[in-house]
Amino acid sequence: MLAVVRLILLGCFVVISGVLGLIFCLMRPFHPNNTPIFAHLYGRMHKLLGVDLEIRVPDGLFAGAPYVYIANHQNTYDIFTLSRAMPPRSVSIGKKSLKWVPFFGQLYWLAGNILIDRKNTGRARGTIDQAAQAIKQRQLSVLLFPEGTRSYGRGLLPFKTGAFRTALQANVPIVPICVSNLHGRIKLNRWNNGKILIEMLPPIQVSDYSGENVRALVAHCHQQMQSKISELDHELSQQPQA
Repeated sequence: MLAVVRLILLGCFVVISGVLGLIFCLMRPFHPNNTPIFAHLYGRMHKLLGVDLEIRVPDGLFAGAPYVYIANHQNTYDIFTLSRAMPPRSVSIGKKSLKWVPFFGQLYWLAGNILIDRKNTGRARGTIDQAAQAIKQRQLSVLLFPEGTRSYGRGLLPFKTGAFRTALQANVPIVPICVSNLHGRIKLNRWNNGKILIEMLPPIQVSDYSGENVRALVAHCHQQMQSKISELDHELSQQPQA
């Protein structure tokens, strides 16, 4: 019964926020803070899911923006957890098909996020140019999921190079955002689903890398994130269960 109530409330939230958000974004389309405003609104729904969320940000991090943020992508609940940590003046890059999701998709596009066609390699490469230009010309940060798909409990998957090529082309640091394991943690029929930790790491400079050794940058960032996610999961495992 609790699961049904939660799903109904989440459905109502998506519809209402989508309609009101579209009206809001029509008055200031593609504004650099549209996405953070609505991402944080969606992120507040973690309370409805019975989750306690703790977000850790290094002191002074946002003052050094713009960045390319990279985050681990686990499952559908990311939209109600990770989104609460969306940095200011940031947009994300998502698949083009999101535009056709009722209410959410239209808000996602009008908020200023960048849509790509993953099946078209040429357009995907053009997206790197588009994202790099947004970073340099509009001083926007960009959030990407370098795994390219949800992991669904398989751990941190191998990274694709798009996010890293974007950072190199824009010549901005990379900031990993690490989220503790969500797989099997949220059960809609359970009142208390425990704590989720989200931690942003210090910026990783890209000046020592180039397009020729982008794989070394990818490996370094993957190792940093994998280590931190393991630490977060271990920390949660040591806490008493409610």
